[in-house]
Amino acid sequence: MPQERIKEDSKDQDAPPVDQLEAKHRKERIEHDEKKRLDPYVMTRIPYREGTAFRDGRFSQVYVITTEEGDDIKPRRLTDFDVDHSPVKWAIDGQALYLSHAQSDVDDEPFNQMSIYRLDLETETEMRMTDDTESAFAPLPSPDGQWIAYLHYPRRKYHVDTQAILRLTIRPADGGEARTLNLDFDRSIDDFAWLPDSSGLIFAAPSMGDGWLFQVKLESGEVTPLAAAGTFRTAALSVSKTGGVAFVASIPTNPGELFWLAPGKDIHQALTDFNAQWLKDVIVQQTHEMWFDSPSGKKIQGWYILPVGYEEGKQYPLALNIHGGPRAMWGPSEPTMFHEWQFHAASGYVVFYCNPRGAEGYGEQFMRDLHRAWGDVAMDDIMAGVDVMLEKGFVDSDRMAITGGSYGGYMTAWIVGHTDRFRCAVTQRGVYNLASFYGTSDVPSLITSDFDVEPWEDITLLWQHSPLAYAHNINTPLLIIHAENDYRVPIEQAEQLFAFVRRATDTPVEMVRYPRDGHELSRSGEPEHRVSRLTRMVEWFDRYCK
Repeated sequence: MPQERIKEDSKDQDAPPVDQLEAKHRKERIEHDEKKRLDPYVMTRIPYREGTAFRDGRFSQVYVITTEEGDDIKPRRLTDFDVDHSPVKWAIDGQALYLSHAQSDVDDEPFNQMSIYRLDLETETEMRMTDDTESAFAPLPSPDGQWIAYLHYPRRKYHVDTQAILRLTIRPADGGEARTLNLDFDRSIDDFAWLPDSSGLIFAAPSMGDGWLFQVKLESGEVTPLAAAGTFRTAALSVSKTGGVAFVASIPTNPGELFWLAPGKDIHQALTDFNAQWLKDVIVQQTHEMWFDSPSGKKIQGWYILPVGYEEGKQYPLALNIHGGPRAMWGPSEPTMFHEWQFHAASGYVVFYCNPRGAEGYGEQFMRDLHRAWGDVAMDDIMAGVDVMLEKGFVDSDRMAITGGSYGGYMTAWIVGHTDRFRCAVTQRGVYNLASFYGTSDVPSLITSDFDVEPWEDITLLWQHSPLAYAHNINTPLLIIHAENDYRVPIEQAEQLFAFVRRATDTPVEMVRYPRDGHELSRSGEPEHRVSRLTRMVEWFDRYCK
């Protein structure tokens, strides 16, 4: 914003308000002017809205400020490019900063064209360190200053390859050839940090339902597991100067604690017990692992949880849960689903979930198996798992419910559009029309990458792979849940599905709209909305399965 930058650079400062009334009027004036500035709202690039709000034309910039004391000290702005700049990392010599941002201030979807830059503090100039073959971010200099480690996705044409593992790569700090460290390991990266002697990196990686810690040495490129005992999912890690690792992780019976892995040890210990009192007051059911064959011949990993009060010889209703992504990975320690699965089990349901083809954690080819076939491929895997659950004898085939969110919502609608085996369904924040999703989402290139086509090039293909095309076949009572400020999967997707099922069938269908919240409703939405969503889901299950 030119006027704001001029005011920012000037030494003039507004006099403080003389009293609370003037302060109130100033605040109201700022709010009024901001509303007028965006009325009407002018869109010039995509995305123009993210999270739960429209973009306001402002971008995150980089500043530096001295630690010296003084009344006239103010931050010095180092960047002036109309793109969002990432958080920075200091160069070891303190003379530069490493950061990432989009290469272009006019192209759409900045995530598709991210680069790593070295920003010189004296000259305020940037040196680009990566090229157009990758979209790179999260730079981290080594303790000896010789290397820059970062994450990247390979690019295809003008967008990232959404079916690729997330690469961990290093480059010489003074320029030179890059080397990717996890290609043979064939797993994505969740978080990473340098060893204190710069000889390698520690990282967390999703693999077969878990999120263990691993170490890779620069010289050999060999990846070895650390703290591999047990089942857990690492969320974040930090390496100490002595080589110990502090990390936050969840386990099947605890949604999250802080752990410590001492240098040279392979057994970690808990440093916190934040959930101890709460866990004493609730019942946490055990998670059981299972592997099964899909019709493709691929081995699929899944898990089930028995209901509270389970008695051998009895049959119980099933709550099938399907993950989003589509390249997410669930496992027994998944923190975002801990409370949901346990609530389903506490409500009397056998819980089943699996990682069908397309999920990460099983190698890049497993992820690519979903290419141009979101529905059919995953449905084969998921339903094969349901059949295995029925063979165990404790699931009532006449009382099965299905639910999922985002891509899991897509699969929920897809499955009930192709089979009547479920008594009810709850689809959440789902993609139902691939073409209109392309036109309204903040990530349209997801469709381009996964289906190798733009909508105008083959609209028939996208319609054939849209659950909405089969909505007139839905005979399963359907509850549709969506947040009104979801700009990842806009609510028009849910509105279309509701209208199609309502007008084309006599199937019971309801739609619940949550104002103000977005795509993260289930994870970080308003507390009352999160409780409402979960209780409405189980109430819908109970209406048809009990």
